[in-house]
Order: sequence, then C-alpha cells, then structure tokens
Amino acid sequence: MPFYHKLGKIPPKRHTQFKKPNGDFYYEQLFGTIGFDGMSTNSYHEQRPTQVKEIKNQYSVAPKIAKENNMQSYRFKGFQVKPENDYLESRKIVLTNSDCNIILAAPKQSTEDYFYKNTDADELIFIHKGTGKLRTHLGNLDFKYGDYLLVPRGVIYKLDFDTEDNRLFIVESRRPIYTPKRYRNYFGQLLEHSPFCERDLRQPQELETYNESGDFLIKIKKQDEIFDMVYASHPFDVVGYDGYNYPYAFSIHDFEPITGRVHQPPPVHQTFETDAFVVCSFVPRLYDYHPIAVPAPYNHSNIDSDEVLYYVDGDFMSRNDIAAGHISLHPAGIPHGPHPGTMEKSIGKVKTEELAVMVDTFKPLKVTEDALEIADEDYFKSWLDH
Repeated sequence: MPFYHKLGKIPPKRHTQFKKPNGDFYYEQLFGTIGFDGMSTNSYHEQRPTQVKEIKNQYSVAPKIAKENNMQSYRFKGFQVKPENDYLESRKIVLTNSDCNIILAAPKQSTEDYFYKNTDADELIFIHKGTGKLRTHLGNLDFKYGDYLLVPRGVIYKLDFDTEDNRLFIVESRRPIYTPKRYRNYFGQLLEHSPFCERDLRQPQELETYNESGDFLIKIKKQDEIFDMVYASHPFDVVGYDGYNYPYAFSIHDFEPITGRVHQPPPVHQTFETDAFVVCSFVPRLYDYHPIAVPAPYNHSNIDSDEVLYYVDGDFMSRNDIAAGHISLHPAGIPHGPHPGTMEKSIGKVKTEELAVMVDTFKPLKVTEDALEIADEDYFKSWLDH
C-alpha cells in the first residue's frame, strides 16, 4: 500500500472553508475506498466535480469466453496482438475470472479525445515497451520500460506515449491491490527484509490544474460496459490533495531478489497482493549456492491456483522456446515443472538474467476468443520426452 502523500495547495484542516484568492470556494471531494473505512484522499477542485451534462453511448467491453472451464496448459504469443490506434480499443482481455482481467495492449496513439475512469477495478499496468507520461487528476507519472503503474479504481487518467511502439501487460483487479502484508509492519511500513521499500515507490510530483468549462468526455467503465459521459468542467482541476489513495509507479528493476542455498519458492518474488491473486516479479539474480543445488524449479502441482507467467526479457531457464511477450498458463489441478532437459542444463549455472511478471489467481481463469487467436495449442505436449 502507498503511504501519506501531499501535493499542491490544501487547507490546514479537513472539511473547512477553503477559498480562492478572489473569495470563491474550492470544492472538496473525499476520494475513498471500502466505504469510509479504506484508503482515501481529500482533493480540492476549481469547480464542482459533479457536473454531468450528457450521457451518450453505453456499450459492452465484456470478454468473449472461448473456454469456460479450462484444464489445458497454454502458451500465448503476446506480440501477435495487433497494434491499434486507440488505447481502450487496443486492450484485449486474454484471461478472466470474477476477480480480475488479464489484458494485452499495443496502443499506438495517446489518449487525446477523452479521459478514462475504471470504477470497478484497480489497474496494474506493466510497461513492456514504450515511454511516456501517465496523466491523472491526482498528478502525473513518467513511465518507461519495466515500470508498474498502479492506478486505483476511480482515478481519471490519460496515457501519453512518446512513440507508436508500445506494449502493455495489464491486470484489472476487482479487489484492492496492495503491497504484500508479510513485508509490512502493523503500521504499514515496509520491513527490512522486504525486496523493495518506500524509496522505490514513485509518487506523483507534477499536478496539472485546469479551470475550464466546456464539454469533457470521460469514458467510464462499470460492470464490463463503457459509459460516455460528458462533464461541464475539466476533470484535471485539482489544486491540491493529501491522503493515501493515489496512483504510483514501481520499476521491476528496483525489485531486489531474495535468494538462498536451495531453490526458493515463488512467494519470495511477490510484489503485489490482493485477497484473490498475487503478482510476482522474476528478475536477474544469483542462483542457489548449495554445492549440489538444482537451480531449476521443482515440479509442483497447481492444486488451487492458476499460474500465469508473462515473459519480459532474458532467457527463462525452466522453459524451452519462450520469447519476449509470451504468456504461459498452467491451470489449477495438474502438476507442471521444467521442460525436459532444462533442469539438467541449470546445474552449475551461477545466475539468470530472466525478467518476467507472474500472476497467480485463486479462482480458475477462463480463456477468451482473443487469447485463442494467439495460442499455441500444442504447448501442453511440450513436456513429453522425445
């Protein structure tokens, strides 16, 4: 979870009069979660943030399910997702359940004609290719290769890209996304043995403030539908805020790996958690240093979780024929492990240069039509001895 942050101008006391130099009022908004019990931010606006002029279109963006109940291991070739101009149209849900959507996107253009707000889900956006700026009503964050952008539900945002060559791996979570609780003390501070700390979390430092009236289109996602809502004031009209609920960035390159004498289980790579799934970061690291250690992971049974691994870069030592942008899906209920020959090849190696993002879900994932368009249907046979 993030920590207290303050940006811009705020009054000395909450819920008190806060006036502009000309004597008019700023308008306070509590931007909160879990009713009034979760993380929240108090923001102060040039104009009332409630001025809806028109509700235009309402249309579905629900994923089309191809396999409702899946027991097949898959490899999906993510870079085969075709680039599209529009950011929202480029987002292709490949795996889904009632808790999350796993999305691939290759947007070519920045979001210029509209703002976007997801009211149902936190969004964890991993930047595989591209640079640019995440612009939000609570401030901006520059991004580059390897960044996680954590956008809490309800944040109004745009993505500005520097070029047309962009690849994103996105997890939409209907449950709040936090840092792992075992790495935090009871005050919420990240502990000494955590693989990252608060210094690594980048908070917004640049606040855009517009006091403009007109027609401002916000595309709002709710229950797998987009609502085109026109507001009378610019959504980036915040002059200041403070609290705990805001977007932030974390680079996978700042994750410090935990290693041991023998192979460490995947939870040591955990970076984010919800009560429905976890996200792990596999980064370059030294291998196990027991004299007869086997660096490759042991075979293990996914009894109660689906494992998704998004390959970012490097040579993933437990897999054959894996390239950047590939996704592997190993469903719950069956064992999986290193490909034939990779265990033996790992012995004696001292380090790995792999880079990958893993998502383990506790509910089974459904496979979509978009996923099958980029699927390797024979991947499940790749453990056969030939």
